[in-house]
Amino acid sequence: MATAAIFSSLRRRRSPSLEAFLAPVDLTDVALVQTLAAISNDLVSKFSHKCFHFQRRNSRSLIRKIEVFLVLLDYLKDSTSTTTKSASASASSSSTLPSTALLCFKELYLLLYRSKILLHYCAKSSKLWLLLQNHSISGHFHDLSQEISTLLDVFPLKDVVELSDDVREQVELLQRQARRSRLFIDKNDESLRIRFFNFLDVFEKGEVPNSEELRSFFVGSLGIKDAKSCRVEIEFLEEQIVNHEGDVEPTVSVLNGFVALTRYCRFLLFGFEEDEVGLGFGCLRRPRKGLITQEIAETFITVPKDFCCPISLDLMRDPVIISTGQTYERSSIARWMEEGHCNCPKTGQMLVHNRLVPNRALRSLIMQWCIAHGVPLDPPETMDVSTESFAAAAPTRAALEANRATAAILIQQLANGSEGGMTVAAREIRLLAKTGKENRAFIAEAGAIPHLRKLLLSVNPVAQENSVTAMLNLSIYDKNKSRIMDEEGCLGSIVEVLRFGHTTEARENAAATLFSLSAVHDYKKRIADEGGAVEALAGLLRDGTPRGKKDAVTALFNLSTHTDNCVRMIEAGAVTALVGALGNEGVAEEAAGALALIVRQPVGAEAVGKEEMAVAGLIAMMRCGTPRGKENAVAALLELCRSGGTAATERVVKSPMLAGLLQTLLFTGTKRARRKAASLARVFQRCENAALHLGGLGVGYAFAGNSAAANRDSSFAGDVSVPMSISVPVL
Repeated sequence: MATAAIFSSLRRRRSPSLEAFLAPVDLTDVALVQTLAAISNDLVSKFSHKCFHFQRRNSRSLIRKIEVFLVLLDYLKDSTSTTTKSASASASSSSTLPSTALLCFKELYLLLYRSKILLHYCAKSSKLWLLLQNHSISGHFHDLSQEISTLLDVFPLKDVVELSDDVREQVELLQRQARRSRLFIDKNDESLRIRFFNFLDVFEKGEVPNSEELRSFFVGSLGIKDAKSCRVEIEFLEEQIVNHEGDVEPTVSVLNGFVALTRYCRFLLFGFEEDEVGLGFGCLRRPRKGLITQEIAETFITVPKDFCCPISLDLMRDPVIISTGQTYERSSIARWMEEGHCNCPKTGQMLVHNRLVPNRALRSLIMQWCIAHGVPLDPPETMDVSTESFAAAAPTRAALEANRATAAILIQQLANGSEGGMTVAAREIRLLAKTGKENRAFIAEAGAIPHLRKLLLSVNPVAQENSVTAMLNLSIYDKNKSRIMDEEGCLGSIVEVLRFGHTTEARENAAATLFSLSAVHDYKKRIADEGGAVEALAGLLRDGTPRGKKDAVTALFNLSTHTDNCVRMIEAGAVTALVGALGNEGVAEEAAGALALIVRQPVGAEAVGKEEMAVAGLIAMMRCGTPRGKENAVAALLELCRSGGTAATERVVKSPMLAGLLQTLLFTGTKRARRKAASLARVFQRCENAALHLGGLGVGYAFAGNSAAANRDSSFAGDVSVPMSISVPVL
């Protein structure tokens, strides 16, 4: 398991060729020896002068063994080539090496490639990760030594007559040394590993490690001498958290603690110097590398359909199974659920629960396919999605205390730093607030919100973008909502970013922040009354990106649940924008829900009734919308009839296909949709043209099966807001 885990981790960073796992079967003895000699020579030339920061002795020992094999192979390469030419001329034997030797060389082929992977791993991996994996990696070196020893024991050295005495002596010496090899764990490396854990123990006790000791460890012992190097270490550790499998040590909780410790040292030791990562929202969401490179995409390689997510159509990296048995990419289906959908995107079936079960069998098949076709399979990234990153384990006290210490440094920089330093600090607070309510709580308690408010109106687009996103992430914690709303001028500044933000991302995140804040009923009226807020949301819903439209419509929905906001939303053009959004599949469900709330009031029903496409849009949703969308659409039509008067009722009644759609909902809709459809049928009965329009509708079912529900539905009672469940994205 340790061997598989370490190689799997390396493969995720750099995919080896298929030869690493399959021995050659079609090579002649000469070609096989030449291939082995070339591989050995490549390894020796590449790694013999490499400076290994850790695993020095184990690495040197392995390289020396390969050097002896190279001496043997070079000698055989020359002698077998000469012998084969002579044999060919005299039509004698087709092979110059014993069959046992050929089998050993094929095994050596595998051992050399595994050695290449391990040496590359030790040369290129994160220093902190190598330190944490000291025992495991040492064990893997020992495993390779044991396998080399076994290979040499069965190698028919006496039968290879072409060998010179000096080459034979070197191989025999290696054979004896290999038999005596023991597991070696470098005491200096182990001492550093224990020291690293000791720093975490100090934080666990609620204390802060000595800064000079941290500097001595990171700069002196590890050679991490600048912010960029520190950032690389953090990203590598975060990658291991994402790809953590089973009970591999260290646990996710411990890794989270080390990430927090390293992040603290990044700012304590190196200040706010640039680390060349980029400061903006787009930079922080590192461009997806693409699971298939452009060169491969342009070839004839076709990704098997079953390996692609039905939602994104991309090759899946983290496939999961939902309650209906269908498999999706984790990030795609998580986003689908967070948007309020309760059904399977592929089958339409309602979800019994929201648990996501890893499809490890499919993931293994995908990895094998990628390896076989040379397709690099990147690990799941630290995505900016609603689900919290690295939430697989509860944070330890050490991680919390390290993050608290980091937050204190960042907020100090926000208060007194340079413009560039404040921009970096805002970015890091945004990242820190991305995970865990504990982080969000102590960041706000330490006084970050007033300083972030000042940055909201910065002329620097990057600073503004990071500050509003940090504000969004902080607002997810309920207690922080009041801190933001009570901060003088903070709401107005957020609205200013929404209206005039320098970047699209800043405006979208401002809209998402308003949605988050409007979860508190008492704040809905204040937000709607803030000058330009509703107008800007309506504009974003009309003209924004798909994500921007989603942020805007969810905010407008929340605002519409407050009855005092109806007139304001009409005046600001929100009703027109919501009606227009009924034709957009991505936001139609929420738009219909907001309209269903607005038409409860006569003034709202009048405004919606004047919209040319309102009724037609709601009818279209009843025909092909999501189950939740159909609920909201029929609810909006029902309330339009109740509050809009005779003219509005007549418009609804005369809509084509309505009778058939109501009949379908009465038999196949959700419980709430059936109740609304039954109530709408009762309204139609009271109309003078009810008999004409409801003929054959199956009203008998409506009253037989839903009469009690219909009678209970004499008022809307805020029913639209009940099924809506929209999470706030963490950015």
